[in-house]
Amino acid sequence: MYVLGIETSCDETAASVVYKGRKICSHIIASSIKLHAKYGGVIPEIASRAQLEYINFVVDRAIKKSGVKIGDLDLIAVTKGPGLIGSLLVGISFAKALSFANKIPIIGVDHVQSHIYAPFLSSNGHKQSPKFPFVGLIVSGGHTSLYYFKNFDKFEVLGETLDDAAGEAFDKVAKLLRLGYPGGPLVEKIAQGGNHKAYNFGCSNNGNLNFSFSGVKTAVLYKIRDIERIGMLSRKQASDLAASFQQSVVASLVDKAITAALRKKAKDLVVGGGVAANKYFRAQLRKQAENKGIKVFIAENRLCTDNASMVAGLGYQLYRLGKRDNLNFKPILY
Repeated sequence: MYVLGIETSCDETAASVVYKGRKICSHIIASSIKLHAKYGGVIPEIASRAQLEYINFVVDRAIKKSGVKIGDLDLIAVTKGPGLIGSLLVGISFAKALSFANKIPIIGVDHVQSHIYAPFLSSNGHKQSPKFPFVGLIVSGGHTSLYYFKNFDKFEVLGETLDDAAGEAFDKVAKLLRLGYPGGPLVEKIAQGGNHKAYNFGCSNNGNLNFSFSGVKTAVLYKIRDIERIGMLSRKQASDLAASFQQSVVASLVDKAITAALRKKAKDLVVGGGVAANKYFRAQLRKQAENKGIKVFIAENRLCTDNASMVAGLGYQLYRLGKRDNLNFKPILY
C-alpha cells in the first residue's frame, strides 16, 4: 500500500510516499525558513504564500522520485492540524483536490501525534520498532507532550507544556543571546564550548508530568541583564549561559519522560520532534533510560523536524485500523 503524505502545518512544504507504513520511497521538503530568519520567527502570511508557490512542485517531485505513478497511490494522508490556519488550508485543499480528481481515499492526520511515528520509518523499511504499550515524548518548537500509547488510535495524554514548548524556549534564548534563528541548533552549538554548571537554571518541577520552560527562559534574561550592567556579554559567558540553559531543559525532559515510562511500566520510550535532534538530549536520555532498563527509540535527524513521511506512515496505520475521512473534514487549531 502506497501512501502519499502532505505536511504544511508551519513553514515547511513537504510531501512523501511511504510503502506499507515503513519504507520511505521519497522524502521532499521545501522550507521557507530563510524568509523568516530576519524576523526571528515564523510569519504566518509569508509561510502560507510560500507554500502556495511550492506545493505543486513538491508533491509532483515526491511522486516522481518514489518511482510510482499517481494511479498507484492507495491513500493520501494530510496534516489536519494543529498549525497555522493559512498553512494548513494550503495542504488540506491541495490534498482534497488530488483525492477528488483521482478518486484516492483521504485521511487527516494529527501533526503532533505523527511525530511519534517518525522512529518507525526508514529508507529500506527494515527497522526495529517500538512495541505497544509505550510512552511517547513529542518535543518540538510548538509542542512538548507526553503520551501513553496502547495503539496508534488509543492513547492518553500524560503531560504537556503549561507555557513555552521546549523548542520555543530554545529559540527565545537564542534571541536573547543574539545568535539568530532558528535558535535550537545555534544554542546547541555554542553550548558545546560552555560549562553547564556555570549558572543554576532550574526548570519548574510541579510534581506532575507537565512541563514549564517559561521560567528558565526568564532566568536567562535576568542573568544577561545582570552581566551587561557591568560590561558586554563575552563569548565565554554566552557559551556558559547556553550550556546551563540547555542542561536545565534537557534534565526536565529526561526526568519526566523516564518517570512516565516507569509509572506506566513501559519498556519502550519513543521520541520525536525537532528538539529530539539535539545530541546532548539524545545522549542524556539514552544513558539514563538504559540505567532504568528502558529502551529508547528516537527518530532519524531528518525525521525530527516537520516532514510528510511521518504523516504518511501514521495515516497508513490509522487507515488500516478502520479510520476514514471524507472531503468535508476541517483543520484543527488547538
